[in-house]
This record gives sequence, structure tokens and C-alpha cells, in this order.
Amino acid sequence: MKQGRSLPEVLVELQRQNAAKQDFIGPAQAFRLQEDGSTFGIAHLSTGEQEVFGTTDLFHRQMGSALNIPAKYYDLMRAQKPELLAENVNAWFSDRDQNYMIRSMDYGSGRVARAFLSDRYRRIDNLEIANAVLPIFAGVPGMQVMSCEVTTEKLYIKVVDTRKEYACVGDRVQSGVVISNSEVGLGAVVAQPLLYTLSCTNGMVINSMAERKTHVGRAAKALEDSFAIYTDETLEAEDKAFMLKLRDTVTSIFDEVRIAKIIGKLETAVDARITGRVQDVVELTGKAYDLNQPEQDSILNYLIRGGDLSLYGLSNAITRASQDIESYDRATALEGIGWQVATMEPAQWKEVNA
Repeated sequence: MKQGRSLPEVLVELQRQNAAKQDFIGPAQAFRLQEDGSTFGIAHLSTGEQEVFGTTDLFHRQMGSALNIPAKYYDLMRAQKPELLAENVNAWFSDRDQNYMIRSMDYGSGRVARAFLSDRYRRIDNLEIANAVLPIFAGVPGMQVMSCEVTTEKLYIKVVDTRKEYACVGDRVQSGVVISNSEVGLGAVVAQPLLYTLSCTNGMVINSMAERKTHVGRAAKALEDSFAIYTDETLEAEDKAFMLKLRDTVTSIFDEVRIAKIIGKLETAVDARITGRVQDVVELTGKAYDLNQPEQDSILNYLIRGGDLSLYGLSNAITRASQDIESYDRATALEGIGWQVATMEPAQWKEVNA
């Protein structure tokens, strides 16, 4: 399993980010991209006061999508003609009769616009999730936060129940849960079962059994004469109810019947032997699951070294390769792809293994 920062380090960072972020709701006509193509501004319509931000790649991607500017053209203008990009973006803003949410953060060198979202985006923030989930496990013997991280895209908390071990394909495994959340529109609040293999410390995310809560709700409102968002008491009550439900969901993931079902699917994958050329099987799997060439090379290496030339061996090689990936976001994605590969439909496996 990919290791991130320690839990205390992540909690300190969550506290820092919670104090350093600010959100705004405003009409499109109040927004402006500067001619440098990287500075974004909000002009308060009543006071003329300016809010100025740097921008992230994700912010540009979301803004371009919201304005229906083709991504390739947007990227070309951004790289070569930033003044033309600003002209295009501002022209579309001027014609829009719609409110948007801007999420900003100070990462240490000034405010940055980090997300461009619908005004119906429901803010469920990382610190809220951590405060709701961690007390479930605090003080419970054997419950261990095996890995956690907060990136610019998501929060991850991976907890394993070390009190129980299960036999799975000749290995000993433990069950767990991974809770993730995105503050910038890259995913719902998700709780997913997790399988932790003791012999190789691989983590497999069982993403087909995920429980999700989307960030969609009633349109947010802003303060009078300001685009800063205020706290709605009704939303606060809804959030409390959701957090209680999240706790119940997280606890239910450790259900013995669910764990047995997961192990049963993996044991079935052992019987699906690789009969095609191993390199070709890895390449076709890579194409099916958007694995880049360095990832495919690493998977092939671990598959051959492991010696288990089966569908299970292939999925295990993917989860092992995830540990070598620099990006925690991408490593966690591969932990989920490992499960998807292990449980692919027979028709797809026949095609990959031809």
C-alpha cells in the first residue's frame, strides 16, 4: 500500500487548509481572466472591490468545460496565446446569466483559485470527514490507520482491522476501509472496502462496493454586498445527519459476509490462467484500464517476478506496482484497478488473454 504522511501530519495540514481557504459565489459577469491567462479576478458589483487569485490546472479545466471551450483549443491558447484565451473566456462570461462557485486556497504563496464549480455544489470538506470518521476507530484495539494523505485533489484515510486475518489465495489478508473526499469537484465522499495483504503489504480497493455521497444540493447563497458564502443552518443540520450516516456506512464495511464475498471473487481469479503472451496481456490490460507505459512496465516486472500467471497474479502485480508511483492519487487509483482487473467479465478476459 502506498504510504503518505503520518496521521498527525495530515491532521495538521487539514487544520492549516481549513484556515487558509475561502469560497465565493458570484455571477459570471463578475469574473475576469487577466491577459496573462493565469490571474483570475472577481469584481464585487456593488463596491467594485476586486478579489484576485492565481489559478491551478484543474481550475482552468473546469472553467473551460463550464464555458464549453474545447479542451485542446483551450490548452493551446493557454500555452501560446494567453491574451486570446482571456478574450475568449471573458466574452463567454459576459453572456452567461448564471452563478458559479469559486473555491480558493492559500497554499503558502498567495491565494489560488483551485476549483470552478456549480453554485449547487455542496461543500463537504476534508476536515469534516476526518472529524466524523476518525473517532469511530480511536481507542479501538487493532484498528490502525495504515495510510493516509491529503493532496491538492483529495483526502484519503485507509484503516485496517489488524485483529482478524483471513486466508486468501495462499496469503493472509486483513479487511479495511478507505474513505476519500474531494473539495474541488473530483469525486463524492466515498467509503470503499479495502483488502490488505500481509506478505507484500499490497492494498486493494474494492471500488465496485463503494458507498457514495455526491456534492450536490440546493444552490448556495452569498452574503449581501459580498460573494463570500455564508453558513446555512439547514445545510449544517443536513451535514450532521450525513456524517452520522457515513459512520454507519464505514462500520458496515467490516461485515464478515461482505469480506467473504470479496475473497471468493479473488479465489475465482486464480483459476483464470494466462494463456496468451504475457507482454501482450499486460499491454491489452493497460489499454483497457488507461495504464501508461511506465505503469505497464512495472506491472509486467512484478507479474513475472511473482510467478503467478493468472488473472489474480495480474491484479496483484498492479496493486504492487502502485506502491512505486509517486502520486498518491494515482497509486490509490491503481489499487482500485487491481480489483477491477481481478473481477473483469469472462468475455473481456478472453479478449485480453487471446
